[in-house]
Amino acid sequence: MTTQRRWIHALVLGLATALLVGCSTTRVVEGQVQSFSTLAAVPAPATYRIERLPSQQTPSFDAIAALAEQSLASAGLQRDDAAPRLLVQLGVQADAVPRYDPFRPYGPYGAYGPGPWGMGGWYGRGWGVHGMWRFGEPTPLHRRAVSVVMRDASTQAVVYETSAVHEDVWVSDPAVYGVLFDAALNGFPKPPQGPRQVRLPLVQK
Repeated sequence: MTTQRRWIHALVLGLATALLVGCSTTRVVEGQVQSFSTLAAVPAPATYRIERLPSQQTPSFDAIAALAEQSLASAGLQRDDAAPRLLVQLGVQADAVPRYDPFRPYGPYGAYGPGPWGMGGWYGRGWGVHGMWRFGEPTPLHRRAVSVVMRDASTQAVVYETSAVHEDVWVSDPAVYGVLFDAALNGFPKPPQGPRQVRLPLVQK
């Protein structure tokens, strides 16, 4: 085998390896998190029940609820629908937001104003994706957001409220919601005060 042919062979092997590695990569999801808590410690017993809103009574929301349950378990909480100490309400949002185009002197949309686009539900009002963008506009960012509200089951008082938002040109639904729930519950039950950034890995297979 000549030197050139060996070099080509090595290049092909390298590309094949890169493709195989690309099938299982780890991305980092950066969430903008803000939390509010009146809890001094994890409640005892650390049990909860998820209360779905009418718009969430659909099979399509099951995957979202399952991801939230995994994050709640990681935070030290256990699901107990019969005897919950906390009542948990979930909110999710999926939409697209415009990006600024520096080459357009009249703003991100040019001289003709914004194209039609809509917002998804927020704080429990269902979840969905809306948006129609004119051809030639900058690629919008995928915006994904979650919220978790916890109430004391005996008093109905809100004891914990948190949210996480992520924007990127790339998105992986519904897995990204699991990372956002992890980010939103980071620091439970006594999270840092004020807005903060939480970076967590998302493994793509």
